[in-house]
Amino acid sequence: MRILIVDDEDTARYGMRKALQGASDKFVEAPSLAAARKLLAEQPPDLILLDLNLGGEDGFELLEDTQRLKPPPAVIVITAHGNERIAVDAMKRGAYHYLAKPFDIEELRLTCRNVRRQLELRDENLNLRAELERFSGFGEMIGDSEPMRRVFSLIERVAETDVTVLMNGESGSGKELVAREIHRRSRRKGALVCVNCAAIPENLIESELFGHEKGAFTGALDRRAGKFEQAQGGTLFLDEIGDMPLDTQTKILRVLEERRIQRVGGTEALEVDVRIISATHQDLPQMVRDGKFREDLYYRLEVVTLEIPPLRHRQGDVLALIHHFAKILAEKHQRPAPKIEEAALRRLLDYPFPGNVRQLRNLMERLVVLDSRGTIQEADLPSEIRFFVESPQGPIAGDTLEGFLQRDFKSAREAFEIHYLLWQLRRHDRNITRTAEAIGIHRQSLQQKIKDLNLRSYLD
Repeated sequence: MRILIVDDEDTARYGMRKALQGASDKFVEAPSLAAARKLLAEQPPDLILLDLNLGGEDGFELLEDTQRLKPPPAVIVITAHGNERIAVDAMKRGAYHYLAKPFDIEELRLTCRNVRRQLELRDENLNLRAELERFSGFGEMIGDSEPMRRVFSLIERVAETDVTVLMNGESGSGKELVAREIHRRSRRKGALVCVNCAAIPENLIESELFGHEKGAFTGALDRRAGKFEQAQGGTLFLDEIGDMPLDTQTKILRVLEERRIQRVGGTEALEVDVRIISATHQDLPQMVRDGKFREDLYYRLEVVTLEIPPLRHRQGDVLALIHHFAKILAEKHQRPAPKIEEAALRRLLDYPFPGNVRQLRNLMERLVVLDSRGTIQEADLPSEIRFFVESPQGPIAGDTLEGFLQRDFKSAREAFEIHYLLWQLRRHDRNITRTAEAIGIHRQSLQQKIKDLNLRSYLD
């Protein structure tokens, strides 16, 4: 990162450079506006540390100059104690943050680390947008993380065979998309038919799968072909197969062994040529041990097992998915694709999305539909994303309210302070000054709390 330090005091420039010295950073210094403008013209920096009072010169002039650059560098303004209102005005004009002299060295380092993270995110965002213009993905699936590359590799190897495939993965992780891609790449000419076993009442599932004859039961007014017949020559995807009743499991096993079905209420055996792909979010081996799933069926289904990673285990794909959904959902609703502000993007990338890709897609659709400015801002995000704080490892990890109330006073107070301060700091973008003002304590008191509770490791 290229850092320009603009201060008319030699000792101040030296102190900031020594505090921030890093192997990958390059520092340039300017004691005046003229020197700073010359350096800006030669090579714009990534970050500027700007003293607003430069021996009679007005640092606001340089700040205005930086805002005309594309992209503008991040500017941290430095002001004398008591001039915080001036610094806040500077932030309204485009400064990233401000520090009041004398400032805490650790706060300076933390603020610069946040700038580095934002710049890296901005560059990654710009590069990704360029890549997405030529990136076709893997069928309908977007991803280049190592877990997804393993999934893509297995899809390619099993697609042209007829082996049964069992997918394990959380709800919303994209199991149906994987089934569609396996079928699309196969030699099968028939249709892909999808069945959610958890969504069909137990008394209707056999009729849905195998069909029924007229008069087989009350309401069976006509003969009806089941999902196996509809998938003839193609693929049948049995989602959430762990919810299938044991009686139906027995009949599925028979189909796999004999390649024949019999409609409910019928006597004729019908030959079927269907490939089975199944999926579950449950622990089928444990269900086998508990007698809730047939062992012989399990072994017939899991000839090849695919582990579909949850979104939190493929963080490298989240940015691509965000832009992909923003684009395709804007086209769906005939709207221009919105831009996503860096602060909003950081919140989205920090959030673990327990509902996986489905939750992210639904969120992006909501944001696209409700957008009226052409820009998705942090304030547009749901509160659970804006104020999300990952539980640190330590005194409060995995705590429940009941467990919290059973603590002694000292331990409970410490747990509360950790959670509360992390939440507030992240809510205010790790800005110590703004956080202290918001919660009504002195900045020095907050800095001491951060040190005492060892919170810096969760803020980096």
